[in-house]
Amino acid sequence: MNRFIPFLIIVIFFASCGSSLEEENSEMRAKVIAVHDEVMPMMGKLKSLEKRAISEASELEAESSSDSLKIQKLKSLAYDLEQAYEAMFVWMRQYDNENGERSPEEVKAYLEEQMEKVKVVNENITAALNKAEKTLKD
Repeated sequence: MNRFIPFLIIVIFFASCGSSLEEENSEMRAKVIAVHDEVMPMMGKLKSLEKRAISEASELEAESSSDSLKIQKLKSLAYDLEQAYEAMFVWMRQYDNENGERSPEEVKAYLEEQMEKVKVVNENITAALNKAEKTLKD
């Protein structure tokens, strides 16, 4: 009986650590999705601004005294907006919402990697929108 108690304590300790890691992973998954959800509503705005930039560039190209620097800035903006838009969908396609056969440690590592990826997507979208605000205001 004396040997059983330390064994039971060890089993309980490891079981509680596992569930704690699972809770931590659940919280991390919610944070990853929160970063995604922060910019997802802006996807329509990205496309709208991209079309506007392309339209303004086309209008300037049609003018006889076109401003080539402004045209280049608008085309660059349209490209950045498109890339930010596409990056969101690339991230969404590769993101796995299920733990599958992964251990809690593997899930943690996966979610940490996904957090970094979705932060980059978020930053790119925010940067493209800020650039659009400055460029299209001129």
